[in-house]
Amino acid sequence: MNVYKPLEGRVALVAGATRGAGRGIATELGAAGATVYVTGRTTRERVSEYGRTQETIEGTAELVTEAGGTGIAVPTDHLEREQVEALVARIRADHGRLDVLVNDVWGGEHLFEWTSPVWEHDLANGLRLLRLGIDTHLITAHYALPLLIQEPGGLHIEVGDGTTEYNAKTYRESPFYDLAKVAINRMGWAHAQDLAKHQATSVSLTPGWLRSEMMLEHFGVREDNWRDALAKIPDFAISETPRFVGRAVAALAADPDKARFNGESLSSGGLAQVYGFTDVDGSRPDAWRFIEDGRPANVADYR
Repeated sequence: MNVYKPLEGRVALVAGATRGAGRGIATELGAAGATVYVTGRTTRERVSEYGRTQETIEGTAELVTEAGGTGIAVPTDHLEREQVEALVARIRADHGRLDVLVNDVWGGEHLFEWTSPVWEHDLANGLRLLRLGIDTHLITAHYALPLLIQEPGGLHIEVGDGTTEYNAKTYRESPFYDLAKVAINRMGWAHAQDLAKHQATSVSLTPGWLRSEMMLEHFGVREDNWRDALAKIPDFAISETPRFVGRAVAALAADPDKARFNGESLSSGGLAQVYGFTDVDGSRPDAWRFIEDGRPANVADYR
């Protein structure tokens, strides 16, 4: 039986695809038939400062291929300009095009201190967080966007945490984290102004409460028993898998009319209402609407 793959023949780069949202996005782009270059610092031979050996870019590439696409792992530190330039040169040499760029580089989980004002926060950690969360995205865009605009219809996505509306009125409990996440939304909008002239689209995109590998470990659960965490954290009921935001990216990339979203701040739950996709369990969690509505007791209404 032939399976329809709307992104067959398309080339994508998911920058920061070792784990979490990046891994879910890469996998779903593969399920839609794309060739997906996945990057990160953790490989089977070398581990990043996270110290995690459980997830590697090779593992992500294999998931892409298993899903139906072609996964290609390229070890890349997106703070190193030469490495990013070489990555884009490779994609250009291999395919001569780039249809989707997903800027998901992060790396700051261990660097911010909740509820610490700037004068109490470790300054070195805060500045490192900004480099990992902002500089990496600008460096990647600098080298990759010229290839993206070689063909009309390209899509650039800045992946962050929180919509523009939410982040504009909510302090994220750390001056450095707050700045990094607001910057992601603004970058999505700023690049949209330039890309529109080249018939390309740029947006920022946030998942909801993500059941990433690290989040599951934090709550002491696995994906198959994640609901056990609800006894302590009832709001975790609105959480979603990384595949959900991946399906948001795949749906947006396949939409011939995606330019209507140019410059907008989008969420996985919001796009699920537009395109009709579901999470792997068949639900449609809408975490940001749940938060905006004041975290009602009946979470089921937001799934």
